[in-house]
Amino acid sequence: MQAVLPRLRHLSGACGRARGGFSEGFPGACGQARGRSWPLSVSSRCGCSASTSSFDVVIIGGGIVGLASARALILQHPALSIGVLEKEKDLAIHQTGHNSGVIHSGVYYKPESLKAKLCVKGGALIYEYCNRKGISYKQCGKLIVAVEQEEIPRLQALYERGLQNGVPGLRLIQQEDIKKKEPYCRGLMAIDCPYTGIVNYRQVALSFAQDFQDAGGSVLTKFEVKDIEMAKESPSGSKDGLKYPIVIRNTKGEEVRCQYILTCAGLYSDRISELSGCNPDPRIVPFRGDYLLLKPEKGYLVKGNIYPVPDSRFPFLGVHFTPRMDGNIWLGPNAILALKREGYKPFDFSATDVMDIIINSGLVKLVFQNFSYGVSELYKACFLSATVKHLQKFIPEITISDIIRYLSELAQNHSKIFNIVLGFLSFGGI
Repeated sequence: MQAVLPRLRHLSGACGRARGGFSEGFPGACGQARGRSWPLSVSSRCGCSASTSSFDVVIIGGGIVGLASARALILQHPALSIGVLEKEKDLAIHQTGHNSGVIHSGVYYKPESLKAKLCVKGGALIYEYCNRKGISYKQCGKLIVAVEQEEIPRLQALYERGLQNGVPGLRLIQQEDIKKKEPYCRGLMAIDCPYTGIVNYRQVALSFAQDFQDAGGSVLTKFEVKDIEMAKESPSGSKDGLKYPIVIRNTKGEEVRCQYILTCAGLYSDRISELSGCNPDPRIVPFRGDYLLLKPEKGYLVKGNIYPVPDSRFPFLGVHFTPRMDGNIWLGPNAILALKREGYKPFDFSATDVMDIIINSGLVKLVFQNFSYGVSELYKACFLSATVKHLQKFIPEITISDIIRYLSELAQNHSKIFNIVLGFLSFGGI
């Protein structure tokens, strides 16, 4: 949000000489009227025209990041009128509804880094929130397993990192204790992360939305942002003058006015940032993760999350075993370049997105830096036996006949981001 403020400095006189930035706190009441509270899933705006709506703060994006931010803002600053704009008819159906659902414990990040602090804090907040709201989760734990001798030094270094990050309950365990936790798992040594869990993040996000609306916030669905600009004059018939100087228009020509914008647009973050007058970098390069689904009758092979020892040379965690809240076991993912930003199927394609990847992104650099890894991922995507062979390093009993089908998810590692966002909000980051 603060990145937008330099463009708005000349507006510091708006709203009764409002303070010039959120680092000094929000302006005062700025008008007590709030927009109507919208249902979580609607196909219209209940007869209310978006062109007549105005808010102190507008949040673009109705995923878990936008909804968590909206909830935190309205609970900390109840005098503000706040609106959330979502381009789909339902909330939280993209990255929030397409991820592994893991509540990460914070093992992987550099000690003392903000990511490490926020992931640990965010994990605690997710469990606390779910308990308070009655949202189901499973604290099933995770093993990070070394299956080769050469992986053991990396595993031990990761364990030390987790201890420095303050991850609760970490243990470095040997083969016999691995068998106690995961009877069918083969490994030389493992990190036991009992604090790791799983949850349905869309359910969490919808609960955030309900909290936000109950506190007086407004959600406008089917509002795809097309343009953001500074108003040159007050709207016709308005008594507010330029109190709400930012104009946000959608693809239907409707508009919403506000004083401040917070963009949380997921896979379109760079494009919306550019619309708002900010730097679009870093550019989004979408990768799709293809998962395998274990047959239900083979579910006894996996009790909790089983992860490989990560290789710091590559930007992905590798193929792992992930239990789901519905009782399924996901195996994977690989990491394949997606030809559409919100394309969850192998043949989804967008010419605009492909051209953007080629022209504007750092894809070429990424490919050259990770060429061998990329070839390996492509090979595993084409040949099921290659993925199964990798899985057998951890659970030898798994065979090709135990696999039902592929599942496709986009940005599969974003469950860690949700921990980090919650931690950020708890530290008063907004």
